[in-house]
Amino acid sequence: MVKIRLMRMGAKNQPFYRIVVADSRAPRGGKYIEAIGFYNPRTEPSTIHIEEEKALLWLDRGAQPSEAARVLLEKTGVLRKWRERTRK
Repeated sequence: MVKIRLMRMGAKNQPFYRIVVADSRAPRGGKYIEAIGFYNPRTEPSTIHIEEEKALLWLDRGAQPSEAARVLLEKTGVLRKWRERTRK
């Protein structure tokens, strides 16, 4: 199964995350299919950038977001747009 999830980057005690599309069997910091955005919780307010078209494309293809990725997709409004598109 393909998942949309966070990949931890950054130094010790300075987390920075890439939002990636990866096989569910791949390790957290391992190989991924495509990077679709990033999340920096250390800024005030937190920085979230998701390439909307890529995210919608992968959701259409059946990629399942992890819980953390789902929260970020909801905050940016991508999940709402995807639900509206699929209901039509």
